[in-house]
Amino acid sequence: MVQQSGSHRPGTFGAPSSALAVRSAPGRWVLVAAVLGSSLASVDATVVTIALPAIGADLGGSFAGLQWTVTGYTLTLAALILLAGAAGDRFGRRRVFLFGVVWFTVASVLCAVAPTMALLIAARVLQGIGAALLTPGSLSIIESVFRPEDRSAAVATWAGFSGVAGALAPFAGGWLLGIGTWRWVFLINVPLALVVIGLMVRYVPESRDEDSTARLDWAGAVATSVALGGLTYALIDVGRDGWSAATAIALAVTATAGCVLVAVERTTDAPILSPRILQIRQFQAANLVTFLAYGAIAVYFLMLTLQLQVVSGWSPLAAGLATTPTVILTLALSRASASLSDRVGPRVPMTVGPLVLAVATLLALSADADAAFVPDVLPSVTVFGLGLGVFVAPLTATAIGSVPAAHAGVASGVNNAVARTASLIAIAAVPVLAGLSGDAFSDPTQFESGFATSMLICSALFVLAALAAATATTGRSTTDADD
Repeated sequence: MVQQSGSHRPGTFGAPSSALAVRSAPGRWVLVAAVLGSSLASVDATVVTIALPAIGADLGGSFAGLQWTVTGYTLTLAALILLAGAAGDRFGRRRVFLFGVVWFTVASVLCAVAPTMALLIAARVLQGIGAALLTPGSLSIIESVFRPEDRSAAVATWAGFSGVAGALAPFAGGWLLGIGTWRWVFLINVPLALVVIGLMVRYVPESRDEDSTARLDWAGAVATSVALGGLTYALIDVGRDGWSAATAIALAVTATAGCVLVAVERTTDAPILSPRILQIRQFQAANLVTFLAYGAIAVYFLMLTLQLQVVSGWSPLAAGLATTPTVILTLALSRASASLSDRVGPRVPMTVGPLVLAVATLLALSADADAAFVPDVLPSVTVFGLGLGVFVAPLTATAIGSVPAAHAGVASGVNNAVARTASLIAIAAVPVLAGLSGDAFSDPTQFESGFATSMLICSALFVLAALAAATATTGRSTTDADD
């Protein structure tokens, strides 16, 4: 069992923090803090995507530069999120979460004042470190402080209301771009972070795994960072300059770092990947589906937002608001899909959801140079929202709930790392496969062709995710084993 520290101090309502109910006042405040905290990273990702054309025009960046603006952030987030999840379990989930919020906020300010594309990318790399520290803490706090019978509902509520922030992000980002500059989209993080810090300090109890040692697998984290960095560089470099000596060196570095990672994880007494967790079949299946689906999800949102601005000539605000039906439907359906998953097991929603998403990506092909919202864009984003609403909450609950609660931070870190790694690789690789490079973001004809190819690739990835869910996921309802 997870031992809760400070369960009777001021701010924890005098009740054991491991037995909170979703419908209680303490439970609601914990959920508010968790939702707002996780929204820092998700809102930033959405808003930055909308701002990419403006960033490229202002700083003179190429399409590769815009890719690095996204992947630089995702790189450190994916590489360090496992270490951060383990750190939360060992040193206190609330403590690590708060440190991540502060780091993320300082890096956001650095992004806002960056004078060149290179410095912006560097600041985004730092921002990803903060996101890695706070992202796994949100779900692991929920998993560790709520009653076992309330955890599925808590995760569904978290997923749904996180969608509210996602719905507001396009409007806020587009509005800021319309009245000011792209730099303002980073500064929006500052007031939100201050609210999160206040709520976390006042209402959220500390929790940790008291059986865990204080050592962290820094060697594994460094090897992971080098491997992902080398792979990302190689994929983006191929799209920019074709195969070269630099590409070959990057791939060699990736392979070497991967071998080092395997060796380190086999020999260390405190691996960031617990062998026991990795042997759980349901956890394996959930992460396989996550990898296939989340790469396609990331590419869909990135490419559709750029397509509507570069090819269709929409404003940043209009392009951002176009995806609002998606997040609204995700919010509306998350609770019901989680309940369905509890009754019939996760296999059905985790299979049906990606198939619906595959259809939605094909519908996006109608978003051409003359695209109008209702006939050409609304069908795709609506169906995409239906797919996410069916799919996301059961997937998240399965990934986190299939492991003992004492390892909730590590499980959350693994699942988030898989999702972020999938996004990182897909955003680096799919544009290359689609023939997008150089100044493609400013060439409507070239970009439209690449967009169509990207959507076909995304559709194929969703079909593979559905097949993986149907064949690898067990039909049993997800239950959490506390031991």
